[in-house]
Amino acid sequence: MDHYKFVQNRSCEYFPCHDGVDPDDFNCLFCYCPLYMLGPDCGGDFFYNERGVKDCSRCHKPHGRQGFEYVQARIDLVVERTRRKEKKGRE
Repeated sequence: MDHYKFVQNRSCEYFPCHDGVDPDDFNCLFCYCPLYMLGPDCGGDFFYNERGVKDCSRCHKPHGRQGFEYVQARIDLVVERTRRKEKKGRE
């Protein structure tokens, strides 16, 4: 088993921070989702609140047992967009 792919912090005052995920399967590895900056391309179950802020409280994708694989499948998009932003900032 790849133990680095699944982490729990049951002593966290917010655990589990998303409703609807079995606490035994709740993965805390991506406490702050690295896909947040992808907006609608993250593929998660999010919505924009009344202030226009992306709210991911309904999303379980990075917090299940397969959360690591889910994030890794999209991390290249994060890297690509970061590079584009950095390049644009240098122009």
